[in-house]
Amino acid sequence: MHDDHKLIEGRIERVLRERIRPAVYPDSVGVDLAVWHAPGEPVPAAEALAADYQPTSVGAQWGPAWGTSWFRLTGTVPAEWAGLAVELVFDLGFDDKMTGFQCEGLAYRADGSPVKGLNPRNTWLPVGDPAQGGQEVVYYLEAAANPVLLDYIPFQPTQQGDRLTSSEEPLYRIARADLAVFDHQVWQLVQDIEVLYQLMLELPLTEARRWELLRALDRAIDAVDLQDVGGTASAARAELVDMLSRPAHTSAHQVSAIGHAHIDSAWLWPLRETVRKVARTASNVTNLMDEHPGFHFAMSQAQQLAWIEEHHPKVFARVKEKIDTGQFVPVGGMWVESDTNMPGAEAMARQFTHGKNYFRSRFGIETNEVWLPDSFGYTAALPQLVRLSASRWFLTQKISWNQTNKFPHHTFWWEGLDGTRIFTHFPPADTYNSELSGKELAHAARNYQEKGKATRSLVPFGWGDGGGGPTREMLARAARLADLEGSTRVTVEPPAEFFRKAEQEYPDAPVWVGELYLEFHRGTYTSQAKTKQGNRRSEHLLREAELWAATAAVRLGADYPYERLDRLWKLVLTNQFHDILPGSSIAWVHREAEETYAAVADELNEIIAVAQQGLAGTGDAPLVFNAAPHAHAEVPAAGALTRGEFAGRPVSVSTVDGVTVLGNEFLSVTVDADGLISSIHDLAADREVIAPGARANLLQLHPDFPNMWDAWDVDSFYRNKVTDLTEAELVSVETGSPELATLRIQRSFSASTVTQLLTLRAGSRCVEIDTEVDWHETEKFLKLSFPVDVRSDRVAAETQFGHVYRPTHTNTSWDAAKFEICAHRWVHLGEPDYGVALANDSTYGHDISRAARAGGGTVSVIRASLLRAPRFPDPETDHGVHRFRHALVLGADKADAVRAGYRINLPERVVSGAGEQVEPIVTVDNPGVVVESVKLADDQSGDLVLRLYEALGCRARARLSVGAEITAAYSTDLLERRWDDTTEYEVTGNGFELSLRPFEIVTVRLPRNPASQGDH
Repeated sequence: MHDDHKLIEGRIERVLRERIRPAVYPDSVGVDLAVWHAPGEPVPAAEALAADYQPTSVGAQWGPAWGTSWFRLTGTVPAEWAGLAVELVFDLGFDDKMTGFQCEGLAYRADGSPVKGLNPRNTWLPVGDPAQGGQEVVYYLEAAANPVLLDYIPFQPTQQGDRLTSSEEPLYRIARADLAVFDHQVWQLVQDIEVLYQLMLELPLTEARRWELLRALDRAIDAVDLQDVGGTASAARAELVDMLSRPAHTSAHQVSAIGHAHIDSAWLWPLRETVRKVARTASNVTNLMDEHPGFHFAMSQAQQLAWIEEHHPKVFARVKEKIDTGQFVPVGGMWVESDTNMPGAEAMARQFTHGKNYFRSRFGIETNEVWLPDSFGYTAALPQLVRLSASRWFLTQKISWNQTNKFPHHTFWWEGLDGTRIFTHFPPADTYNSELSGKELAHAARNYQEKGKATRSLVPFGWGDGGGGPTREMLARAARLADLEGSTRVTVEPPAEFFRKAEQEYPDAPVWVGELYLEFHRGTYTSQAKTKQGNRRSEHLLREAELWAATAAVRLGADYPYERLDRLWKLVLTNQFHDILPGSSIAWVHREAEETYAAVADELNEIIAVAQQGLAGTGDAPLVFNAAPHAHAEVPAAGALTRGEFAGRPVSVSTVDGVTVLGNEFLSVTVDADGLISSIHDLAADREVIAPGARANLLQLHPDFPNMWDAWDVDSFYRNKVTDLTEAELVSVETGSPELATLRIQRSFSASTVTQLLTLRAGSRCVEIDTEVDWHETEKFLKLSFPVDVRSDRVAAETQFGHVYRPTHTNTSWDAAKFEICAHRWVHLGEPDYGVALANDSTYGHDISRAARAGGGTVSVIRASLLRAPRFPDPETDHGVHRFRHALVLGADKADAVRAGYRINLPERVVSGAGEQVEPIVTVDNPGVVVESVKLADDQSGDLVLRLYEALGCRARARLSVGAEITAAYSTDLLERRWDDTTEYEVTGNGFELSLRPFEIVTVRLPRNPASQGDH
């Protein structure tokens, strides 16, 4: 037989495209169109429905960027269509290749009830099936003119990313608005052909099934009368019945398909637009569920459901109805799909407590799946937090984006920082926006790395980011692929069903230990510095507010601001979404984030001030409050004290020929005339810390133009070129107190300026560096370098509730890929008997490398990433003034690093009061056991709740002493509930003892009255 497969394939494609698909709507009549353009921001539906509409027509332009236009569509079903299926088709000017990234709309009935969203792949509204002749049709459509920012030529700088700078020119033109007959048979024929044709293309030419499908499809096309597709569709479908009825092979890969719509809570659109995107998508899927009772849809992010509840109560009622039937499935257990690299320890815990509490309070659901398909790497702290949140399973997709190394597993046990393991799955389809296409499903089966051990994977399907979620076409594919020869077996079912089956089938899955580092998007540790600083500052202000408010409640009987703290936490948690905190959103998003952080800081500072003033009492004595979990300069941790006059050895300062030496009892620091540190001599260890021939406090500037994903990526070749900023315009000594000495250093480069303050304090082993940068660069990367004479093949970097080790060498491709790492408040390099730590107050990106040492051996170079200047999606990223604080801690072990990290982020506060000491609400006798959070219980019972962890990677035993009368103490899950692993602690003398494994997190609940001692 001659090989004619290319000829037949071309025929199938053209007939499907030009004859069969258009025949789905064989007849149509226009509708009357009218429009009202909302001024400014979106308005409630009731206001829009009552507005003054003006006539418009197909072909009319509409929509300046971020504008909202309301369309009224009215028409009459022709009498001759009685008994037929009729739909209203409205095309706002969609580009079906830009699903989720352009205009979209939500349709309403005249009574204001929402119906469904309109999107590029979903342009229809129901009219009647069957319709009635003469039936009047009225719809209103709220249309959002969201600009296309990630276009066919991607990553182009644009001013459209903020309503303050976007164009007033209309972006879209109405392409279609009519009532149309919907031909079910033709539509079914389209689905038949697409499923079989896509399957055929994935089969090898050597396989008989491929040729059988080709011949059957050829016969089906023969059966179609191209001038009467509707009249011959049934005959064409009959030619395909046999091909669609043959069962899958016994060994076929099994796919659990779950409807899904990954919706970024902000990205190339602001938060307010996400509020509308989730309402449109929820309307679509609940509408689809009415027709397809076997359809299941998973939605994560409690914040998104809360937005629907607040802004679209009618949509929320439909969602709740479908949750009750089990079709609409809340997953994730988190407030948002947050970044997991940069949120602080307690914030990461609160993502779970606020998320799961929302799902429980609104729907009575305990979520078990932690659902994070798109975050940019996953902290090693997550497995323990997942377990402590009473969740069981973890799902992600993003590691498939690795640039260098392919991750070796799709289903595995993930072992975290403390040894906790959770069952984890990466869908091998390598997408969280599947269409259930033949190509995607075949890729899932081929790509699946657990073959021979396990047989099943999960595929989330549906258009995301405002694309409307799953479509009726996707469900038609799923039905045909349930048991089809040559294909995977597809079952639409909830994620919990997949996980239960997968875990039962593969209990001995392999183990991956440590973080899931994404070899991509490393620039997100640095982009949008003010967003990151706002997050860091907010986290520590929340710690202070809870600590002092709880202390005042216990000590003074003061009111605890439950509702305010809950609201403020949610604002901060929302901004930890994985395109906000990482700095990869449009200018509008980051402008609003900065405003939010400022408002949060104002309110938290007020809460702190009120609590502290109440604790301090009335008077003029300066009382020093210390919110850190470690004592400092005699002030106890979580307490306050009136500090005496300085009586120590003053800091010495000498300057000869422009070289300044600062000294105290521990350190001698030499700063050259250009402001660079040429020597730090540790007097106690009699050791030089700066690498031979090198200098520290060196600002370095690199070009920064990655191949793509500008705000997200730092590509390794940025290191090929570097400019050392050594020119100083001014180096001056500032002294005003015997307790400290400071050097001021001023530099300028390109269009930017830098002012640094180098400070040495009496009795300190730290060199403090305050850096102010007025940054006006483009596509540049600014680093702050500290070459130290420490040999180490690994660096310890703080993460949530502990630290992780990362290599400083490049032995393997896995090591080399970690050329930029994320750390929280400190990094630490150490030899067995000597270490150096660098603590910071606001940044996350670091790179730690090794270099040959003059005279032999190796040295280490610690570099902190300060600023970037990508042009997409915000063309003026980080332009303006920024302030950074660092502390180089000499002779430091990890306990010193932990202490320095808290210290630099929780500065003391001085309050005038009666001069009496404020005793801590809790003290710990083991410095390796850190109290991360002190608060009152979320259920407003008045119980005291402590969250603590082992910080050094050691087994620890500690006694906690409580500054209040307690009669009981017991451990809880993160949600402050008794659970299977609850431990009752024996209380003696208002304290109790506990033991912790390395990096273990423990939440302890202390009932404060008999009424609150039961289960919570």
